Amino acid sequence: MDLNSTIYVAGSTGLVGSALMNELENSGYTNVVGSSTVNFDLRDREATHRFFDQHRPEYVFVASAKVGGIVANRDQPVDFLSDNLLIAQNVISSAHEYGVRKLLFLGSSCIYPKQCAQPMREDSLLSGPLEPTNEAYALAKIAGIKLCQAYRDQHDCDFISALPTNLYGRNDHYHPENSHVIPGMLRKFHEAKEAGKTQVELWGTGTPKREFMHADDLATACIHLMLNYSYREPINVGTGEEFSIAELAESVRSTVGFQGDIIWNSEMPDGTPRKLLDCSKLSALGFKHQIHLAEGLRSTYLDMKKQLRPA
Repeated sequence: MDLNSTIYVAGSTGLVGSALMNELENSGYTNVVGSSTVNFDLRDREATHRFFDQHRPEYVFVASAKVGGIVANRDQPVDFLSDNLLIAQNVISSAHEYGVRKLLFLGSSCIYPKQCAQPMREDSLLSGPLEPTNEAYALAKIAGIKLCQAYRDQHDCDFISALPTNLYGRNDHYHPENSHVIPGMLRKFHEAKEAGKTQVELWGTGTPKREFMHADDLATACIHLMLNYSYREPINVGTGEEFSIAELAESVRSTVGFQGDIIWNSEMPDGTPRKLLDCSKLSALGFKHQIHLAEGLRSTYLDMKKQLRPA
């Protein structure tokens, strides 16, 4: 991939895709195509094929997906399974049909078994039952990874997959109930502070442990992998740092400046007890994340306030 290669970022307006677009531009790539250039539904097979036929990208980053938090996954399993299956099938098959030189498909750390040994190694995939609260999404992502491997095996396509940890950053979705944990917490604490409330209720027990990576770091890692990784097996992308949800809540409360109490609703699901990625393969390729949680929370909170500011 050189600086004038035609590069397509599927999902370029989302959290990861927008970070990728920014990082590619900042790195000097001059021919990057995203949703701001052409807008169509990746679930539509014919529209996806028309796009590839017209633009003929040489390199593709698949950052498009239907995403959401525990409750959204629990309540909309059909949407999470079918939408993500269609996106993976349409983009990956089009990449093969129209001669894409290399494709990077983004999976997720949630595709590992619920009781996976920690830290989670790439060879632990499909070694046990999935976490029920995000099973539909996980199955679709596993199918995308397997499709990349199948095209590699049958057609010798240089299609690779990466498994990022929990992500956050600018251009996230800050819905108080349907978003992921960090944007959801930021919104809850912010609104409680603005309303002068004395407490905030959070879901679960606060005991599960999670690893968090800023989307800008993931974008840098994706470009690094596109340039340096060409193997059949997926590769983990994370930070090697983990926090309990209770510790995260304290960090978010401090970032927002909320002075009240945290009340844990243990009737709501916790999800997987622990998720920490083994990133030794990524480290061996010379990659190290740069944005630590405190810094990332500050910049993400500023972004959220901009998004919520009345027009």
